[in-house]
Amino acid sequence: MNRILIAEDNPRICAFLETGLQAHSFNLTIVNSGKEAVKIADHRHFDLLILDLGLPDLDGLDVLATLRGQGEPLPIIVLTARDGLDDTVAGLEGGADDYITKPFRFEELLARIRVQLRNSQVPRSKEESILKVNQITLNLLTRQAWVGDREVDLSAREFLLTEVFLRHPQQVLTREQLLDRIWGYDCDPGTNIVNVYIGHLRKKLGDRCIETVRGIGYRLRL
Repeated sequence: MNRILIAEDNPRICAFLETGLQAHSFNLTIVNSGKEAVKIADHRHFDLLILDLGLPDLDGLDVLATLRGQGEPLPIIVLTARDGLDDTVAGLEGGADDYITKPFRFEELLARIRVQLRNSQVPRSKEESILKVNQITLNLLTRQAWVGDREVDLSAREFLLTEVFLRHPQQVLTREQLLDRIWGYDCDPGTNIVNVYIGHLRKKLGDRCIETVRGIGYRLRL
Protein backbone atom coordinates (compact mmCIF):
# COMPACT_ATOMS: atom_id res chain seq x y z
CA MET A 1 0.00 0.00 0.00
CA ASN A 2 1.47 3.35 -1.06
CA ARG A 3 1.99 5.91 1.69
CA ILE A 4 1.12 9.54 0.94
CA LEU A 5 1.86 12.56 3.11
CA ILE A 6 -0.55 15.47 2.61
CA ALA A 7 0.37 18.97 3.82
CA GLU A 8 -2.84 21.00 3.54
CA ASP A 9 -4.60 23.34 6.01
CA ASN A 10 -8.01 23.55 4.33
CA PRO A 11 -10.35 21.09 6.14
CA ARG A 12 -12.63 20.68 3.12
CA ILE A 13 -9.77 19.81 0.80
CA CYS A 14 -8.28 17.46 3.41
CA ALA A 15 -11.61 15.64 3.71
CA PHE A 16 -11.97 15.53 -0.09
CA LEU A 17 -8.48 14.04 -0.52
CA GLU A 18 -8.90 11.63 2.38
CA THR A 19 -12.19 10.23 1.06
CA GLY A 20 -10.96 9.86 -2.49
CA LEU A 21 -7.49 8.49 -1.84
CA GLN A 22 -8.52 6.04 0.84
CA ALA A 23 -11.12 4.68 -1.58
CA HIS A 24 -8.17 3.85 -3.83
CA SER A 25 -6.30 2.08 -1.01
CA PHE A 26 -3.70 4.73 -0.25
CA ASN A 27 -2.31 5.03 3.27
CA LEU A 28 -2.55 8.72 4.27
CA THR A 29 -0.94 11.00 6.81
CA ILE A 30 -2.31 14.55 6.90
CA VAL A 31 -0.54 17.52 8.47
CA ASN A 32 -1.73 21.12 8.54
CA SER A 33 1.55 23.02 8.68
CA GLY A 34 4.71 23.39 6.63
CA LYS A 35 6.95 22.93 9.64
CA GLU A 36 5.36 19.61 10.46
CA ALA A 37 5.68 18.51 6.83
CA VAL A 38 9.41 19.31 6.88
CA LYS A 39 9.78 17.44 10.15
CA ILE A 40 8.28 14.13 9.00
CA ALA A 41 8.72 14.09 5.19
CA ASP A 42 11.08 11.24 4.43
CA HIS A 43 11.21 8.94 1.39
CA ARG A 44 11.84 6.01 3.74
CA HIS A 45 8.43 6.52 5.34
CA PHE A 46 6.38 8.00 2.49
CA ASP A 47 6.12 7.40 -1.25
CA LEU A 48 4.78 10.84 -2.17
CA LEU A 49 4.10 14.30 -0.72
CA ILE A 50 1.10 16.40 -1.76
CA LEU A 51 2.02 19.93 -0.74
CA ASP A 52 -0.19 23.02 -0.53
CA LEU A 53 1.75 26.20 -1.28
CA GLY A 54 -0.47 28.36 0.95
CA LEU A 55 0.31 26.86 4.34
CA PRO A 56 -0.13 29.24 7.30
CA ASP A 57 3.22 28.91 9.07
CA LEU A 58 5.72 28.10 6.34
CA ASP A 59 5.14 28.82 2.67
CA GLY A 60 5.11 25.75 0.45
CA LEU A 61 8.01 27.10 -1.60
CA ASP A 62 10.03 27.29 1.62
CA VAL A 63 9.06 23.71 2.42
CA LEU A 64 10.29 22.69 -1.03
CA ALA A 65 13.55 24.58 -0.61
CA THR A 66 14.16 23.03 2.80
CA LEU A 67 13.45 19.46 1.72
CA ARG A 68 15.46 19.64 -1.48
CA GLY A 69 18.24 21.45 0.35
CA GLN A 70 18.40 18.47 2.69
CA GLY A 71 18.68 16.16 -0.31
CA GLU A 72 15.21 14.67 0.21
CA PRO A 73 14.22 12.87 -3.04
CA LEU A 74 10.58 12.27 -2.10
CA PRO A 75 8.32 12.95 -5.15
CA ILE A 76 6.31 16.13 -4.51
CA ILE A 77 3.09 17.28 -6.15
CA VAL A 78 2.20 20.89 -5.39
CA LEU A 79 -1.38 22.04 -4.88
CA THR A 80 -1.76 25.73 -5.52
CA ALA A 81 -4.38 28.40 -6.00
CA ARG A 82 -1.63 30.49 -7.62
CA ASP A 83 -2.09 30.00 -11.34
CA GLY A 84 0.49 32.52 -12.51
CA LEU A 85 3.39 31.32 -14.66
CA ASP A 86 5.95 32.78 -12.24
CA ASP A 87 4.56 30.74 -9.35
CA THR A 88 4.46 27.60 -11.47
CA VAL A 89 8.05 28.01 -12.60
CA ALA A 90 9.15 28.86 -9.03
CA GLY A 91 7.59 25.63 -7.78
CA LEU A 92 9.23 23.52 -10.46
CA GLU A 93 12.59 25.22 -10.04
CA GLY A 94 12.24 24.77 -6.28
CA GLY A 95 12.09 21.01 -6.70
CA ALA A 96 8.42 20.11 -7.24
CA ASP A 97 7.90 17.16 -9.56
CA ASP A 98 4.43 18.23 -10.61
CA TYR A 99 1.74 20.77 -9.75
CA ILE A 100 -2.02 21.06 -10.00
CA THR A 101 -4.05 24.25 -9.71
CA LYS A 102 -7.07 24.56 -7.43
CA PRO A 103 -9.87 23.87 -8.03
CA PHE A 104 -9.03 20.48 -9.52
CA ARG A 105 -10.77 17.27 -10.48
CA PHE A 106 -9.92 14.29 -8.30
CA GLU A 107 -9.41 12.06 -11.35
CA GLU A 108 -6.67 14.36 -12.65
CA LEU A 109 -4.86 14.41 -9.31
CA LEU A 110 -5.16 10.62 -9.06
CA ALA A 111 -3.64 10.20 -12.52
CA ARG A 112 -0.72 12.44 -11.62
CA ILE A 113 -0.16 10.59 -8.34
CA ARG A 114 -0.02 7.30 -10.21
CA VAL A 115 2.47 8.72 -12.70
CA GLN A 116 4.76 9.84 -9.89
CA LEU A 117 4.51 6.53 -8.05
CA ARG A 118 5.17 4.59 -11.25
CA ASN A 119 8.15 6.77 -12.12
CA SER A 120 9.67 6.44 -8.66
CA GLN A 121 9.65 2.64 -8.65
CA VAL A 122 13.16 1.22 -8.64
CA PRO A 123 14.36 -1.82 -10.57
CA ARG A 124 14.69 -5.09 -8.67
CA SER A 125 17.64 -6.46 -10.60
CA LYS A 126 21.03 -5.37 -9.30
CA GLU A 127 22.53 -5.84 -12.77
CA GLU A 128 20.22 -3.12 -14.11
CA SER A 129 20.82 -0.67 -11.29
CA ILE A 130 23.75 1.34 -12.76
CA LEU A 131 23.63 3.59 -15.80
CA LYS A 132 26.81 5.36 -16.93
CA VAL A 133 27.55 7.53 -19.94
CA ASN A 134 30.77 9.52 -20.03
CA GLN A 135 31.16 11.11 -16.57
CA ILE A 136 27.48 10.79 -15.59
CA THR A 137 26.49 7.81 -13.43
CA LEU A 138 23.07 6.93 -12.01
CA ASN A 139 22.34 4.31 -9.38
CA LEU A 140 18.70 3.39 -10.03
CA LEU A 141 18.40 1.48 -6.76
CA THR A 142 19.57 4.23 -4.44
CA ARG A 143 18.51 7.11 -6.72
CA GLN A 144 21.97 8.66 -6.51
CA ALA A 145 23.77 10.55 -9.26
CA TRP A 146 27.40 11.46 -9.86
CA VAL A 147 29.41 13.51 -12.31
CA GLY A 148 32.81 11.90 -12.09
CA ASP A 149 33.48 11.56 -8.35
CA ARG A 150 31.11 14.40 -7.43
CA GLU A 151 27.71 13.35 -6.12
CA VAL A 152 24.85 15.49 -7.43
CA ASP A 153 21.46 16.06 -5.79
CA LEU A 154 18.67 15.55 -8.31
CA SER A 155 14.95 15.86 -7.72
CA ALA A 156 12.82 12.85 -8.66
CA ARG A 157 11.86 14.44 -11.99
CA GLU A 158 15.43 15.54 -12.75
CA PHE A 159 16.60 12.00 -12.04
CA LEU A 160 14.03 10.52 -14.44
CA LEU A 161 14.95 13.00 -17.16
CA THR A 162 18.65 12.15 -16.76
CA GLU A 163 17.78 8.46 -16.90
CA VAL A 164 15.96 8.91 -20.22
CA PHE A 165 18.98 10.69 -21.74
CA LEU A 166 21.39 8.03 -20.47
CA ARG A 167 19.24 5.26 -21.91
CA HIS A 168 19.21 7.00 -25.32
CA PRO A 169 22.65 8.67 -25.52
CA GLN A 170 22.77 9.04 -29.30
CA GLN A 171 19.12 9.86 -29.86
CA VAL A 172 17.62 13.30 -30.35
CA LEU A 173 14.60 13.47 -28.03
CA THR A 174 11.83 15.89 -28.89
CA ARG A 175 10.02 17.99 -26.30
CA GLU A 176 6.90 15.93 -26.96
CA GLN A 177 8.76 12.66 -26.30
CA LEU A 178 10.17 14.00 -23.05
CA LEU A 179 6.78 15.28 -21.91
CA ASP A 180 5.22 11.89 -22.63
CA ARG A 181 7.97 9.84 -20.97
CA ILE A 182 8.57 12.00 -17.90
CA TRP A 183 5.30 13.77 -17.19
CA GLY A 184 3.07 10.98 -18.40
CA TYR A 185 -0.01 13.06 -19.17
CA ASP A 186 -1.14 15.62 -21.71
CA CYS A 187 0.51 18.98 -21.16
CA ASP A 188 -0.15 22.37 -22.68
CA PRO A 189 1.87 22.32 -25.93
CA GLY A 190 3.14 25.78 -25.02
CA THR A 191 4.52 24.77 -21.64
CA ASN A 192 8.16 25.49 -20.89
CA ILE A 193 8.53 22.67 -18.35
CA VAL A 194 11.04 20.78 -20.50
CA ASN A 195 13.16 23.91 -20.98
CA VAL A 196 13.14 24.55 -17.21
CA TYR A 197 14.32 21.05 -16.39
CA ILE A 198 16.97 20.99 -19.11
CA GLY A 199 18.28 24.16 -17.50
CA HIS A 200 18.35 22.40 -14.12
CA LEU A 201 20.36 19.50 -15.52
CA ARG A 202 22.85 21.75 -17.26
CA LYS A 203 23.50 23.55 -13.99
CA LYS A 204 23.91 20.33 -12.04
CA LEU A 205 25.54 18.00 -14.57
CA GLY A 206 27.50 20.50 -16.65
CA ASP A 207 26.65 23.26 -19.13
CA ARG A 208 27.59 21.13 -22.12
CA CYS A 209 26.08 17.79 -21.04
CA ILE A 210 22.88 18.24 -23.07
CA GLU A 211 22.92 19.90 -26.45
CA THR A 212 20.01 21.61 -28.13
CA VAL A 213 19.27 20.36 -31.64
CA ARG A 214 17.58 23.43 -33.06
CA GLY A 215 14.03 22.87 -34.19
CA ILE A 216 13.99 19.24 -33.05
CA GLY A 217 14.83 18.69 -29.38
CA TYR A 218 17.73 17.68 -27.13
CA ARG A 219 20.51 15.09 -27.13
CA LEU A 220 23.00 13.89 -24.54
CA ARG A 221 26.42 15.05 -25.65
CA LEU A 222 28.91 12.17 -26.09
